[in-house]
Amino acid sequence: MQEKNSQTKTTLWICTTAMFMALNIAMSSFGLPVPGGHLYMNDVIICTAAIILDPLAAFMVGGVGAFLGDFFFYPTPMFVSLVTHGLQAVIISIFSHHILKKRPILSSGIGVSIGALIMIVGYSLGRAFIYGTPEYAILKLPYQILQAVVGAILGMIICWKFGIHKLYNKELRKIA
Repeated sequence: MQEKNSQTKTTLWICTTAMFMALNIAMSSFGLPVPGGHLYMNDVIICTAAIILDPLAAFMVGGVGAFLGDFFFYPTPMFVSLVTHGLQAVIISIFSHHILKKRPILSSGIGVSIGALIMIVGYSLGRAFIYGTPEYAILKLPYQILQAVVGAILGMIICWKFGIHKLYNKELRKIA
């Protein structure tokens, strides 16, 4: 019986990780036009997945998913996306699952805040390095900040206000 529960848990982990990764890739393919640029919504998926999933799955969704999204649609910053979104997702997941266990909403909020800073700094440094001009990174900084803030807030709302975190954990408890 224990083996069946383990297989079911592994299947749920793989399917959930793959679903969030596919959503991340899809959201990387288009951006909402804003004056002077685009706003990509894949940070919402990364934050949501990182709050729900363990650090390895969060890295797969955030880092590998963003890498593949860039690979298919805009390959120049794909390695920046792998490192930046991967680290962002791992930090959010660690805070959500291992820090302040008795206050999960607060720990997730701290995690997404730190994750947003990681994303802003990572992409700013990555753009300055890839494009060879710090001016371009500074020009895109407001869009990075907006994307990080929107992703963090919507990820928290989806997980905690809409009950996705509770639903996922309820399904895990059924298996265990």
